[in-house]
Amino acid sequence: QVQLVESGGGLVQAGGSLRLSCAASGRTFSSKAMGWFRQAPGKEREFVAAISWNSGSTYYADSVKGRFTISRDNAKNTVYLQMNSLKPEDTAVYYCAAAGVNYGLGYRGTYDYWGQGTQVTVSS
Repeated sequence: QVQLVESGGGLVQAGGSLRLSCAASGRTFSSKAMGWFRQAPGKEREFVAAISWNSGSTYYADSVKGRFTISRDNAKNTVYLQMNSLKPEDTAVYYCAAAGVNYGLGYRGTYDYWGQGTQVTVSS
C-alpha cells in the first residue's frame, strides 16, 4: 500500500513558478514509477509528466514540455514537479500517482495509487 500526499499548490500570476511535492508512505516508493496528472473544471484528468523508478526516464505532455520538470528523491520518498512559465491554462487540480510498471505511464489506468490533489491557479 502506498499513500500519496501532494503539497505546494497555490495562486500564482502568469509567468510565475511553483514547485509541487508528493510525499509517499511505504517502503516500496523507490520501485514505483511516478506520474503527475491534472484536472481542470469540466475536463478529463490528463497526463502531465512521469518519471521511472530510477529517474532514468522522464516523460512530458507536449503542453508542458520545456516548462515543467519532474524529479524524484528516493531517499526522501518524494517526487517533485517544478512548474515554470505558468499559463492560465495550467490551472487545475494536480494529482500525483504511483505505478508498479515503467511503461504506459501516460495513461491513468497504469497507476495503482493516487493522491488527493493540490489546486494550482494561474491568474492572467
